[in-house]
Amino acid sequence: MRDPIVLQLTQGITPEKIALTVAIGSAIGLFPIIGTTSLLCFLIGWALKLNQPLIQLINQAMWPVHVPIIFVCVWVGQFLFNAPHAHFSIRYMNELLRNHPSLFFEKFGMTALHAVVGWTVMAPFYVAIIYYLSLPIMRSVTRLKTEVAAKVVAENPPEHPIP
Repeated sequence: MRDPIVLQLTQGITPEKIALTVAIGSAIGLFPIIGTTSLLCFLIGWALKLNQPLIQLINQAMWPVHVPIIFVCVWVGQFLFNAPHAHFSIRYMNELLRNHPSLFFEKFGMTALHAVVGWTVMAPFYVAIIYYLSLPIMRSVTRLKTEVAAKVVAENPPEHPIP
């Protein structure tokens, strides 16, 4: 089941474009404002002509680490702004946003800004690291896929060759 999915996701895409999609999709998947990552992945993927199914798959794969990274982004942003450390919980923020949106933005607007700035500072480094780590892997997968395809064709030549 995995092979046809991987083939569909990577069909006609260069290893460089796959590595870029993985790097950008995972970085956007860690954007610190919950509920915005799918739209951001769509828009940036569309603008950069990246594979939409793959970028969304990578985005969703980031959920297990998304919330902890929000705390890191807030901390980095607070450090950059030399702001005092804000104590908050995601559960409390979510409840406040649903029940009292204006109070939520009044109380946590600067925290969100700090998180976005922290993410913005870290994201280019993250994208570069993930891109350069995944590129050799994508190149070897592509090379193996080409070798296997050539072997299959060599072992099963067409019955009626095209002139």
